Amino acid sequence: MVSVQKLNDQKFLISLKPNSSLIGVNRIIFISSISIVCGGIALIFFFFGATLILPFAGLELGILFTAFYLSFKWSDKKEKIFISQDLVTIEKGSNYAEYKWEEFRSFTSFQVSKDRRELLKLSFRSKGEDVEVGSFLNEDDKNVLIEELTQIIDTLNLDSFSNPEL
Repeated sequence: MVSVQKLNDQKFLISLKPNSSLIGVNRIIFISSISIVCGGIALIFFFFGATLILPFAGLELGILFTAFYLSFKWSDKKEKIFISQDLVTIEKGSNYAEYKWEEFRSFTSFQVSKDRRELLKLSFRSKGEDVEVGSFLNEDDKNVLIEELTQIIDTLNLDSFSNPEL
């Protein structure tokens, strides 16, 4: 998901998040319903004498919880791109900025390339260093990001030419 905010006339924030079909309380409801059904069936079989069903149902639920935990942790990734007249700042992380990259906009270029699988790869490049952005986005969202960044860069370039004192 790509969202753009105009913080002021010369500063923009682009927020990137992976698409997620389950968010918030819906995650808890989904996992709880599966647990209740699986646990209920296991308990019924346990009371009818099939005692080995219960540990395997517990193992199944443990694997299911682990898979959902890893999936939810992945879908909590966030990237923020701050672009202003002077700076480009990229922050990556889940709840806080675990990685931060900052460079002067005049030294930075936005790169669009394709990897060996013909998927779009987007990055900012400065002083020989590439910082990839939106690696978790699908192709449609990457194209939206390209369009939004192009518009923002054009807007900032226009402002810098119309206001030479900046």
